[in-house]
Amino acid sequence: MGCCTGRCTLIFLCSLQLLAALERQIFDFLGFQWAPILGNFLQIIVVILGLFGTIQFRPRYIVVYTVWTALWVTWNVFIICFYLEVGGLSKETDLMTFNISMHRSWWREHGPGCIRRVVRPSSPGILDDYSYVSVTGCIIDFQYLEVIHSAIQILLSLIGFVYACYVISIFMEEEDSFDFIGGLDTYSYRQPPQEHVELKPVKPVGKVLVLWTTLILLTGLKANFLLK
Repeated sequence: MGCCTGRCTLIFLCSLQLLAALERQIFDFLGFQWAPILGNFLQIIVVILGLFGTIQFRPRYIVVYTVWTALWVTWNVFIICFYLEVGGLSKETDLMTFNISMHRSWWREHGPGCIRRVVRPSSPGILDDYSYVSVTGCIIDFQYLEVIHSAIQILLSLIGFVYACYVISIFMEEEDSFDFIGGLDTYSYRQPPQEHVELKPVKPVGKVLVLWTTLILLTGLKANFLLK
């Protein structure tokens, strides 16, 4: 019952993580955030691997999921620090795009209640630059939305890590007990223990025949002697 409960809970958590990663991947694609896109892609693959291992009783796959979960938590903590500008980090840098483009988070212009206005520059320039975009009326700033996304990922990952360790321990205990019982059955089938073997004396067939032949000859000689 405990194994079933742990497996079902881990399957449910992996499903939630998969949905959360897919949702995050969509908005990161819209914002051209290449570093989060790469991380989300790896997260989706490993969560599917952990889901498969949980369903098919493959503890090695769950171990991979557990190791990656620790790395995923670390990555999301870094994202929180990046958007809150902790430790000298700045959300205005191009770190999330690998310095390929000047794109920012999609939520910066499309957050709840945000009104996006394009301000024409006084001199000819690139209109797609965020310097010429005015965003007002946002209910929640985009950095806090990114922090909320990362916090949800961390929460799901920590709970999944705990249940993954629990399911791995259950699987290993069942595997050890199965091997132990199977080993006894195999040994008792192929080579029974000596205490269960009933030893019976083996009669020498040759000696018995010689003895019976001698008795018959002696009986015949005795009968001839009595007749005489």
